[in-house]
Amino acid sequence: MDIYQAGIRPLLFSGLKADPEWLHQQAIQRLHWLNQHQSTRWGQWIGQQLEQLYSFHHPSLSQTLWGIQFSNPVGLAAGFDKDGLAAKIWSNFGFGFAELGTVTLQPQPGNPKPRLFRLTADQAVLNRMGFNNRGAAALATQLHFRATEPEAKANLGSSERNWRNSSLPLGINLGKSKVTPLEEAAADYQGSFRLLQNLGDYFVVNVSSPNTPGLRSLQSTEQLDLILQALQQANSEHKPILVKIAPDLEWEAIADVITLSQTYSLAGIIATNTTIRREGLVTQAIAATGNPITEEAGGISGAPLRQRSTDVIRYIYQKTQGTLPIIGVGGIFTAADAWEKMAAGASLVQVYTGWIYEGPWMVKRILQGLVERLEHHNMSHISEAIGCET
Repeated sequence: MDIYQAGIRPLLFSGLKADPEWLHQQAIQRLHWLNQHQSTRWGQWIGQQLEQLYSFHHPSLSQTLWGIQFSNPVGLAAGFDKDGLAAKIWSNFGFGFAELGTVTLQPQPGNPKPRLFRLTADQAVLNRMGFNNRGAAALATQLHFRATEPEAKANLGSSERNWRNSSLPLGINLGKSKVTPLEEAAADYQGSFRLLQNLGDYFVVNVSSPNTPGLRSLQSTEQLDLILQALQQANSEHKPILVKIAPDLEWEAIADVITLSQTYSLAGIIATNTTIRREGLVTQAIAATGNPITEEAGGISGAPLRQRSTDVIRYIYQKTQGTLPIIGVGGIFTAADAWEKMAAGASLVQVYTGWIYEGPWMVKRILQGLVERLEHHNMSHISEAIGCET
C-alpha cells in the first residue's frame, strides 16, 4: 500500500467530496504548468524527481510497432489529456506512450454537468463527457513543439534532452463534432486529421463513444467505410491509423470492422471503449444525482469492463491470426491485468481509470510485474507474450 492509496485517494474520493471532473481539471492545470516550464531549472528538477519515482526501464519491454519505438507497452488512454496540455511530460510518469484527445474538428463544451461519476464499489467510472475539447486547431497549436522538434533537440544538452524525452510516442484520438451531421462525418474526421497529421505518431478513429448522439452508428460497415476512405486519401505521410471499437458490438459486427481494417490497411484496432451495459454492478444509484445507475446515461470504464475487453482482444487476434496489432484497454489495474490483455493478443495496453484508482506508482508496478512474468515464463522479450495464451 503506497501513500496515494493509504491517504491521498481516500481524501480525494471521500474526504473532500469534490466533483471528480473538478479534481481532474485541477490535476491537468498543474501538469500543464509543468509542461510549460519543463525546460526551466525548476521544471527540470521536478521532472527528474517524477522520473525517479514513477519510471521503470528494462530492455525486454521495448518494442517497435509501425516504425515507432515504444520504450514499454503501457500507455495513457485517450480522455485524460484531451487537449495535449501535458503532452511533453507523460514519460516522466512511466508511460511508454500517450494518446491525446478525443479531439473534434470544432471546439465544443461537451454534455451538461455533472457528467463524471466514480463507482467506487465497482472500481469503475461512469462518464458522459461528450468530447469536451478545444478543437483540432487548438491542439495543433499546443503541439507546435513537435513541428520544430529536430531543431530544438539539436540545441539541447544531453541531460536536458533525456529529461524532455519529447520523442515519447503520441497518438491522437479523433472524434466527430456534435454539430456535424452523421452524413458529413467523413469530412469532419478528415478535417481534424489534416490539421494534425504531422503532429501525431499514430491516429485513432473513435466511432465508439456512447456520449455523442448517433456516433456508434458510424461503426456500421457503410459509415465506417466512408470515414476510413477519407482518412487514407488524406494520409500523405502514411501515418498509422487505428479504429477504436465498443465492447458492446456483436461478434459479427467486430468481424466486419476487422474486414474493413484489412481493406484499408489500417495499422490496428483499439479494444475497447467504455460499455453501456449495467449488468453485475454493485453500485445501484449515483449519489450526486440520486438516480438509479440504470437510468444514468454514459459509458462505464474500469474493472467491470476487464473481461469483455479481453474477450474482444482474443477474438480479434484469433480472427486475424495475429496479423493486426491490437491496443488493449479496459480494466487494467495490475500487472496481472496487463499480462492477461497481452497474452490474449494485445501488443500494447492503455490505462486511465485504473491509474486514478491505483495512483501514480501503478505504471511502475505493472512494468516490474511484466518483467517478472517474462522471467517466470522463460521469455526474453515482451513480444513473446503477445497472444501466448490464445
